[in-house]
Amino acid sequence: MHWIALQPAPDGAVGAAADAPLADAATAWAWWALQFTPLVARVEDALVLEVSASERLFGGRQPLLDLLLKPKWPLALVKYAQGATSLIAFGRLQCAGDGAGGVLPADTLPLSTLVAARAHLPTLTRLGLSTWGQLRALPRGGLVRRFGAGLVDALDCAYGQRAEVYPWLTLPEVFDAPLELLSSVESAPALLFGARRLLAQLQVWLRARQRGVLALELLWELDARRSNALHVDAHHHGGSQGRLELRTAQPTQDMAHLARLLAEQLARVTLPAPVLHLRLRSLQTERLAGESVSLLPEDVRHGDSLHQLLERLSARLGADQVRSVQLQADHRPERMQCWGAASEIAIKSGAAKAYSTRAGGLNDTKGLGQGAVYPTWLLATPQRLSVHQGCPHYQGPLTLLVGPQRLEAGWLEGDAALRDYYVARSATAGLVWVYCDRLGPPGAQAAHWYLHGLFA
Repeated sequence: MHWIALQPAPDGAVGAAADAPLADAATAWAWWALQFTPLVARVEDALVLEVSASERLFGGRQPLLDLLLKPKWPLALVKYAQGATSLIAFGRLQCAGDGAGGVLPADTLPLSTLVAARAHLPTLTRLGLSTWGQLRALPRGGLVRRFGAGLVDALDCAYGQRAEVYPWLTLPEVFDAPLELLSSVESAPALLFGARRLLAQLQVWLRARQRGVLALELLWELDARRSNALHVDAHHHGGSQGRLELRTAQPTQDMAHLARLLAEQLARVTLPAPVLHLRLRSLQTERLAGESVSLLPEDVRHGDSLHQLLERLSARLGADQVRSVQLQADHRPERMQCWGAASEIAIKSGAAKAYSTRAGGLNDTKGLGQGAVYPTWLLATPQRLSVHQGCPHYQGPLTLLVGPQRLEAGWLEGDAALRDYYVARSATAGLVWVYCDRLGPPGAQAAHWYLHGLFA
């Protein structure tokens, strides 16, 4: 058996490269340690890890220790110690937790480092006992009668004579982390400082689960004692709480991008009372696909992606001010797409595949002899053309070049379309896209022709 004891810095301080300290450094280190062993437990403000079964998997004890203590992203500063049992490792951690000096023999460890002995320290000190070895040398029967069986059981666990049983930690399925603010905050943008700490905690959880976040919510608790407007603003803030929801088009672990979105939205929030507590919770996550890294300079991406730019602009200008096209499952050209808020439209591979299938069906060249393509400019409303002696006219007579390309759709919606599309040439306008409406009004002497697009 081999145990490692870890103790993060009390204030959760991280290296200079980190954007913000963690909201709960001990929990973050526990999530990181679970990647190396499933046997991770809390002992007071420290963590103990049993790693004997994992040493061979990671190439030995020292390589495992190097991987454990040098994560690829900033975590809280930590001190550590090792031992044959968890209590020895924990005792050495309290004596010399720098890893190099924490190798004291178990018999020489101070009694103050044994958790079960702390309640009896005054009595044990008066008896002249100061180390584990001195306590262990006393008769067991007398120790049990004087101090209870718990102290003797703890000594047995410390020296490997009794199994060590802990409530083992697990990685939660949903991220939900609270944060108590050091002082009340009266301005919503000032909440970003505390939110950054929660986002740093979220990043550790996402990386441990190899997932990206799609939706999360930031909640804050208002100080009702200093609020004079809670009854007025209760509908918007839920009484004594406020809530802000963030959504992204693609799963991400980029906390800097989420912090920018959060800053833009907090700038438009007015707090009716000071805030005392924050809570960050994940609403939707998705497994993050791996990304291959190219050695070619032109393949290395720099700056924000397109969806990050659109999300940041939507947060700053308003969702309705940044619009994007959304594909629709309809064969009619004028209804194949619609415009909506860019932040609400997620372009998925399934939709793109369906669109390519529909476009291929409309541009199918089988039986036409020549390729049929969409026009460069599609009219919002088809323009009715005049017909003379069965020939449609647009700035003069049109010469039909390619077609017909038949379209039938809209029967279920009650707005049926039965059209034959042609690519035609106008002497003055060039190439145009026209169609013959085969569902003309009853009694019509000739078919109706419409101009639907222009080619550049």
